[in-house]
Amino acid sequence: MSNEPTNTPRRRRASLRIALWVLVALVAALLVLVWAVGLRQFRTAEDVAEPYGVPFQLVDQDNAPVTESILRGGATALFFGFTHCPDVCPTTLYELAGFQKQLADEGKSLNVVFVTVDPARDTPDVLKTYVAAFGPGITGVTGTPEAVNQMLDGFGVHHERVQTGDGYTMDHTASVILLGSAGQFVGTIAYQENSDTALEKLDRLTTL
Repeated sequence: MSNEPTNTPRRRRASLRIALWVLVALVAALLVLVWAVGLRQFRTAEDVAEPYGVPFQLVDQDNAPVTESILRGGATALFFGFTHCPDVCPTTLYELAGFQKQLADEGKSLNVVFVTVDPARDTPDVLKTYVAAFGPGITGVTGTPEAVNQMLDGFGVHHERVQTGDGYTMDHTASVILLGSAGQFVGTIAYQENSDTALEKLDRLTTL
């Protein structure tokens, strides 16, 4: 006499239990995978938002103390140059002042910061007169040569004194560095980059 009818339900229940455990294991594995991917994305976002450069203690054109906090809290266009610059610096600052005004007309805020690479000549008073010629929205930054050079090196900015007869000029990075609201590096605007492209970059920057 066969006992197959009696064993068949037991086998079915055992198979069902195994299937349920397999399903539970698959769901658990899926949850772990989702958690791991989410954690990786979160960490990646944190890395992207890390402030660019190094801490610094300098002064603005009013001789008021400024630190790296000046580069946070909003979209920032950071440019390095010097007041004796014959073409690159005045052209760039003129364009940035124009972009700043265009964005302001649309209700968007752009922080423009000009850091000298020639602190020996660019005192706060000199900077104040210089940046005022481009508009009221540009912050000039200077300090002691030691403090400025430390900041420039920490931001990876090329700066080199070049003798020219009885005087000297400065060779320096000509690109504008774009920083997001957390002070994180977002991109650059090259010298003489297409103005429409530059404005598009700055417009996107105001949303970060």
